[in-house]
Amino acid sequence: MHFDLIDLRLFQHTLACGNITAGAQRSHLSLPAASARIRAMEASLGIPLLERNRRGVQATPAGQALLQHARLIGQQVERLQFDLAQYAQGLQGQVRLLCNTAALSEYLPELLAGFLADYPAIDLDIQELPSLRIVQAITQGAADIGILSTAVTSEHLQTLPFRDDPLVLIMPTDHPLAIRTKLRFADTLEHGYVGLSADSALALHLEEQALHSGRRMQVRVRAEGFDGVMRMVAHGAGLGVVPLAAARRWQGPPALHKIALQEPWARRQLLLCARDFASLPGHGRALVERLTA
Repeated sequence: MHFDLIDLRLFQHTLACGNITAGAQRSHLSLPAASARIRAMEASLGIPLLERNRRGVQATPAGQALLQHARLIGQQVERLQFDLAQYAQGLQGQVRLLCNTAALSEYLPELLAGFLADYPAIDLDIQELPSLRIVQAITQGAADIGILSTAVTSEHLQTLPFRDDPLVLIMPTDHPLAIRTKLRFADTLEHGYVGLSADSALALHLEEQALHSGRRMQVRVRAEGFDGVMRMVAHGAGLGVVPLAAARRWQGPPALHKIALQEPWARRQLLLCARDFASLPGHGRALVERLTA
């Protein structure tokens, strides 16, 4: 089977026009050249692609299959031309990235700074959202790429691993719960908490988990960012829940005690998601490649 792009475009034009003469004209070919190309396609496959009659031509079942593939190939060629033009001019555009609190605070700053330095013509629009709202936004096409937790269902989206990101309970070393080796989140809700800002994705997620257990979190004070939470917890303001990566950064003094939470939602991973990674524009795919490197 030896087809080229001219053959495929001719075949599409012929079926769109309903006859070979008009298809040849739209393809800028003479009628004899167009007829010879179609006969050569049929000969290479050993099956007819067109049914010819006095009113023109229509596709056989094999011709319909070829038409579908020809359309897909045409779309891929158009995307190829666009992407290569972008590379020729330098990748440019804006990527809208949605991410949860942990991704934005712990993993993305250095990665995104390096990406922006390497691609000065690309801008990033970053928004922090709870994972469930990220799923909804990506599904609706409101953003290009998301970073979300495995705590939410995202089977209808394409995903790629980003980071392991378990949540841990932190407390001062002299807290009554510090003698425990295992804890469930529900077992801690009689104690006061240091929380993140009320509109942060992780704060909303924790409060939702507390409600699922029939309780409410007792948030005594709120801090900006994980560093603020850890500083206040270390000095005795209450309990906190932060990603393990943040807790490991704490150098003290004073010291912090950390305990793994037993709920499945706390043993989470972060995933990159999109409706279709292959359909992202060149600047979007460049960001995905950087984040998964």
